[in-house]
Amino acid sequence: MDITEQRIKAMTTAGLNLIGQALSIYDSNLKLVLSNRRFKEMFDLPDELVERGALFRDTIHFLASRGEYGDEESVEEMVNLRVEQALAFEPHYMERVRPNGQVISIEGAPLPQGGWVAVYTDITGTRRAENLLRARSEELSEQLLGHAEELSATNRKLAATIKALEEAKRELTEIEARTRMMTEMMPAHIAHLDSTGRYDYSNRRLSAVLPGRPSEILGLHISEALGASAYRRVKAHLAKAYDGETSVFEFNEDQDSRRIRVSFTPDDAGGVYVMSVDITEETQARVVLQQTRRRAMAAQMTSGLAHDFSNLLTIILGMQSKLNKMDLSDEAHELVAATQQTARRGGQLLNRIADMTGNRTPHPQATDMKALLEDLRILASPSLPRGVGLSVVNTLPDRALMLDPGMVQDALLNLVLNARDACGSSGQITISAHTIGEIWVEITVSDTGPGFTPEALEKALNPFFTTKGSDGSGLGLPMVYDTVKLAGGDLNLKNTPSGASVVLRLPYRPAPPVQGGLVLLVEDSEDLRGQFRDMLVELGFAVIEANSVDEALALINSVEDISLVLSDIRLEGSGTGLDILRQVKPGLPCILMTSLPSSDPLYQRALALAPVLRKPFSQAQLSALIQTEAA
Repeated sequence: MDITEQRIKAMTTAGLNLIGQALSIYDSNLKLVLSNRRFKEMFDLPDELVERGALFRDTIHFLASRGEYGDEESVEEMVNLRVEQALAFEPHYMERVRPNGQVISIEGAPLPQGGWVAVYTDITGTRRAENLLRARSEELSEQLLGHAEELSATNRKLAATIKALEEAKRELTEIEARTRMMTEMMPAHIAHLDSTGRYDYSNRRLSAVLPGRPSEILGLHISEALGASAYRRVKAHLAKAYDGETSVFEFNEDQDSRRIRVSFTPDDAGGVYVMSVDITEETQARVVLQQTRRRAMAAQMTSGLAHDFSNLLTIILGMQSKLNKMDLSDEAHELVAATQQTARRGGQLLNRIADMTGNRTPHPQATDMKALLEDLRILASPSLPRGVGLSVVNTLPDRALMLDPGMVQDALLNLVLNARDACGSSGQITISAHTIGEIWVEITVSDTGPGFTPEALEKALNPFFTTKGSDGSGLGLPMVYDTVKLAGGDLNLKNTPSGASVVLRLPYRPAPPVQGGLVLLVEDSEDLRGQFRDMLVELGFAVIEANSVDEALALINSVEDISLVLSDIRLEGSGTGLDILRQVKPGLPCILMTSLPSSDPLYQRALALAPVLRKPFSQAQLSALIQTEAA
C-alpha cells in the first residue's frame, strides 16, 4: 500500500470514529470488513470481535450469551436465526431495547459487491421524550401518537429502501455503460428495432460492416440506414422476425461485394434484435476449403480409373507398334497411325486430369501485378494471329499483392488463348484489372468474338465440356475455375454487346510493407550499383556497397546489422555471388541478380540456392521479391 492509500485509510477511519453512531460492514461471507470505535463501545465487544475478518456468527453468539436478545430462545437458535437474516441481504429497519435499558435503532442495507452495512443509533433519549410527551399531553390521543410512531418507523424503512434503489440504479447505469462499451468494441453491428422498424439502440458499428452507411442511426428506419438495395435483400427476413421467427441469412453487399451475415431475433415487446457481421474473409477461406475437398474427392475417384486406363493405353500403343512393323497395306498402316495418335491423345488427357486433381497448392508471394500483366502480354502476343490485338488496362494500386503469380498467369494465359480461338483471324482481346473496394481484385478477359452460347454459359465450367470438337479437351476453363477457387475467389462467365468475357475475382491482400534495414549491395558495375542503390534507398533501406566477393565477405563479418544481401552472380575476380551465399550467416535473406541466359549452368545453380532477379528489373519487382523473402 503506498503513502496516499495509507493516508486515505487513516482519514477514513478517523472520520468514522467521530460519528456518534455505531457502524459495521460485513462481506458476503459475513466476515467483518470495517467498524468504528462506537461499535465496540456500544456493545462492549472484545478486541478480537472488532478486528478485520471477525465472524458475524461469533459476534451474535457473544451478544446472545449476555442476554442481548432476551431469554425466550436458546442461544444457538437465536444465533442461527440472525445469521439467516443477515445472509438474505435485504434492506431493513428495526428498534429494540437492550438489557441495560438502552433503546437502539438498527438500519441495514445490502452492498452491490455483496455483504451489508449496518448503522446502530442510540435513540434512548428520543424514546424518553416521547414517553414524557405521552404522559404530559392529555390532549394528544393515544391513537394519534401511535400513528406518528408508526409513520416515523415507516419513513425510516422507506429511507433505507430508497438508498437501496439508488444503489441499484447506480449499478445498473454502470452495467449499461460497460455493456455499451463492449458492444462498440465488437467487430459486428448490434442493434435493436422497435415495432415500427426504427432503431432505438445501435453500437454505432453499421458503417464498419457496411461502408458508406451512417454510424449514428438512432431514430432512422432500417430502410433509410441500409439503403434501398440492401433493404430489399433483408426485407423478407425482417418480416419473418416481426412474425416471431428467428432468421439468419447471408447476402452480398453491392458497393464492394462484401459477404454479410445477418441475424434477426424477435423480442417479447414486438421489436427485433439485429446482428450484422462481415464474413468476407471467412467466406473466402470456406471456398478454399470446399474446393480442396472437391479436388480430394475427384482425385480419389479418378486415380484408380486413370491408372487402369493408362495401362490399357500402354497395351494399345504396344500392340499398334507391333502391327505397324508388319507387312500391312497402306490403308492398314493409316489406321494404325490414327489409333496411335488417338491413344497418345488419351494419354495427354490423363495428364490433364492428373493436373486438375493433383496437389495444386497455391503459394502466395508478394507480386507486382503491373509486371505480371506486362509479362503476360509479351508471352501471349506471339501466339496471336496478325489480325488479333491484345491490350492490358491495369488500374490496380501500385503495390505488391499476395497471390501465386504462376497460377494466376497460367489461368490468364489459358483465357487469352481461348479468346484467340473465339476471335478467329481478327478481333481484339482485352485484359482489364481493378479493385472492388479493398475486398477483391477483379481481372476480366474479354474478346470481340461471337460470345458464349446458352449451353456454354451453363456448362463451360464442367470438366470435358468443349465447343472445339476433337481439338479441345474441355479442361481449360475448369482448371481456371479450380485456380480461382483455391485462392478463395470466384469466376463468372458472361456475354457483352461486343463478345464474351470471363471475370476472375481474387481476394485483395496487399503484401506487408517493406521493412527498412541495412542492405549489402554487391555489384561490380559502378553505373548499375548506383542505379540499384537509388532503388533501395527509395524503398527505405540504408545501403553499404561492395564490388567483389572478398569485399562482401569482409563487410558481412564486420557489420552485424545487415538485414539483406543483394548480389550480382558474376562479379569482379574469380568469385561469384554463389560464393557469398555459401558463407553468409544462417537466416540472412539473400537475393541474386543476373543478365545470364536461363540456359547458363551458373544461372541454373543459382536458382537452386536463392531467388534470382533477371536484369533489367524495376523497383516494383525488387520490392515485391524483398517482401516475399521477408514474409
